[in-house]
Amino acid sequence: MKKIKITTLILLFSLSLTFAQKKQKYDGSWESLQQMPIPSWFDDGKIGIFIHWGPYSVIGHRQGGRGYAEHVPKLIYAYPQYYYKYVEKRWGAKPPEFGYKDIIPEFKAEKWKPDEWAKLFAKVGAKYVVLTAEHHDGWANWDSDITPWNAVDMGPKRDLVGDLGKAVRKQGLKYAPSYHRERHTSFFTTEKYRVHAKARPDILAEIEKMPKAASLYGPFGFSKASVDEYVARWKEIQDKYHPDFLWIDDIPIFTRDGNKVAKGIMKPEIEYYYDQCRQMITDFMNNGIDRGQEVYLNNKGANRNWPDGIGCLEKDNLKLKVIGPKWQSCTTFGSSFGYLENDGYKTPQSVIKEMVEVISRNGNFLVNIGPKADGTIPAEQVRLLNIMGDWLKTNGKAIYGSRYWKENYQEAGHLAFTTHGKNLYAIALAKPTSFTIEGTKGWDKDEVVAVSLLGSKAKVKWEMTSEGLKINAPSDVDKLQYAWSFEIITKSEQHHPNVIQTDASQALKGTKKVDLDGKH
Repeated sequence: MKKIKITTLILLFSLSLTFAQKKQKYDGSWESLQQMPIPSWFDDGKIGIFIHWGPYSVIGHRQGGRGYAEHVPKLIYAYPQYYYKYVEKRWGAKPPEFGYKDIIPEFKAEKWKPDEWAKLFAKVGAKYVVLTAEHHDGWANWDSDITPWNAVDMGPKRDLVGDLGKAVRKQGLKYAPSYHRERHTSFFTTEKYRVHAKARPDILAEIEKMPKAASLYGPFGFSKASVDEYVARWKEIQDKYHPDFLWIDDIPIFTRDGNKVAKGIMKPEIEYYYDQCRQMITDFMNNGIDRGQEVYLNNKGANRNWPDGIGCLEKDNLKLKVIGPKWQSCTTFGSSFGYLENDGYKTPQSVIKEMVEVISRNGNFLVNIGPKADGTIPAEQVRLLNIMGDWLKTNGKAIYGSRYWKENYQEAGHLAFTTHGKNLYAIALAKPTSFTIEGTKGWDKDEVVAVSLLGSKAKVKWEMTSEGLKINAPSDVDKLQYAWSFEIITKSEQHHPNVIQTDASQALKGTKKVDLDGKH
């Protein structure tokens, strides 16, 4: 009887605690949102798959090395000297007689098998999936009641966002339809990032010939109506698909055309937009609380969208040189995010190296694929995914659930570091022979319990020296590839939370800047 009473009390306490936690909603202020926790699924998961897929995938071409392939719908009109000739040669006509809207019927996804995609993502070690729900072009990959330019009413004639969501969740993965519409109002205009932008003449001519095209190419510039539609489209995604993550691209208008939102200087339309973004994020976070769902978001760009602390820091192909505040690198295998025929790809060695460096510095690795319009993934991208997955099967203990150490890199031995409780992982990014971990100098002689190489059954020779822990690679080191993870079991907690660079601006110093034509 006594045990039953104790159990009942524990249950009641647990329920009351859960109820109290559910009541702690965000009050709509940035300060409140800055208190949001990092979900464990995101902090522990580390590996995500990004997917850029839409009508632009039909084109799969760009002029030389200029811009990303998914930006070609804009570039067609921005650089007519080249692209009009290309479009006319390929399709028999050019704008305004034939434009981007007329390419959409060729986006059919006729070979797409979402369950096969999801199984592949799970097999290669991804823990979450980010699919472009809408890119800058105005096309909706979901079953939208707001715009006729959607994947159910046109093109594939199926709900791409919904079908993939069902498939990846069957595999136990988290799901995030990404949203890029904040940059749409400048996509088909004569000038970028203007509050009052004007459409290109041939875009207007296309709309005159087909008035329905106005809801694809427009609106142009920012107004209360365009902002309200921006929020409504996301709300539709949120209500229909219950995303685990609100992925928003960077918003250039916050620092362009006289706007400096960080300093409180905004034109009225942008002040309204900024306010609506804050409310949209608040609604998303509170909806997660109501659903008992751990949700999160990103804070994109060198000029962040929101105050620091709201979501993870993120940039395209971001490579922090320091251990930064929680961040994410959306990373390409090649030179583009959307499908690009004959794209050049990174080597497996460089992919694994980049992944390890990102994770060792408190980042997540969101690696991108660009499927073809028919729903097949280019063979080289599949090959790189499988190589990454095979490496993770062997070395996952050094990645999943890991945290950063007090050092993130050591030149001698080309070492990166992660930790998991009392385990330290020294990951050699070049084939190791013998190395000493400088950060262990001064450790007690009996601090280290054991050392092994993940994926190897051979004995690893090691000793504590006056210069630190010295490790000799085992005899079968040649059987492993790309990066070598040494597991060092110690007697002390190895994570050092206080070494993080909490100032995002300082953490971003020295990182590569990408021209906005080459961004999402």
